[in-house]
Amino acid sequence: MTARILDGVAIATEIRAEIAKEVSTLIAGGHRPPGLAVVIVGEDPASQVYVKSKGQACIEAGMHSETVRLPADSSEAQLLAVVDRLNADPVIDGFLVQLPLPKHIDSEKVLNRISPAKDVDGFHPVNVGKVLVGDPTAFKPATPYGCQQMLVRSGIETKGAHAVIVGRSNIVGKPMASLLIQDSRGGNATVTVCHSRSRDLPSLTRQGDILVVAIGRPNFITAPMVKPGAVVIDVGINRVIDPAHSKGYRIVGDVEFGAVSEVASAITPVPGGVGKMTIAMLLSNTLQAAKTGMSVGR
Repeated sequence: MTARILDGVAIATEIRAEIAKEVSTLIAGGHRPPGLAVVIVGEDPASQVYVKSKGQACIEAGMHSETVRLPADSSEAQLLAVVDRLNADPVIDGFLVQLPLPKHIDSEKVLNRISPAKDVDGFHPVNVGKVLVGDPTAFKPATPYGCQQMLVRSGIETKGAHAVIVGRSNIVGKPMASLLIQDSRGGNATVTVCHSRSRDLPSLTRQGDILVVAIGRPNFITAPMVKPGAVVIDVGINRVIDPAHSKGYRIVGDVEFGAVSEVASAITPVPGGVGKMTIAMLLSNTLQAAKTGMSVGR
């Protein structure tokens, strides 16, 4: 068996084209462009690249984009003042504060300060709760939302499937479980969440008709840990040293791609899989925020 490749680039491109078309229609109808702001504190290289990609994606979708850059030694009070300004800004429909933040800033305090109506990252407790209970007005966290859309748009049935999630983070694992268990399209799965204290992990992962892996450990999931015919969603992005590579390193996922591809029926590559979906779903959430704001006269 050679697994079908779930092409995140192609699916994300399709979603972004749909969003751009809808944004164009809104503007043609006399509405202002949806606005997305990103706040970044410090000079973390990976965050800088990600923030730049978000800004470019906004522009390509016809949205208004704003990036607020603060030095790494900015105080918590200074960052909270920026959050308050964006909460009140009428041209910003949604915004996010890029993580990780410097250690002297309380990330939870900052995330909780973001208005739930503009929390397009889906990290505010109000949106976390809405996702859990299946409230359609919730902003779903972009990465697990992207994973779900990959399954739906690839024609993979989740209803009745046993989905095994490896990793219980607030960013991926927990919201992924919340999405897959809902009585809705892309849901109705039986969900098992595995973590560092799970006993006999291989026996659990082998039960998964759908296996979602998000633990940040390169090539951790091997072929013997995968049920034959399973669909494997690899959320991991890891840099491993490779002197033979022109850059001296290569990017791999949490799944041993080559070997697992011979066991699974479908699999996401790294890169080219889930990563491209995250920004697409962030744009989707921003469009949702803009449309909600229009409906309430904001």
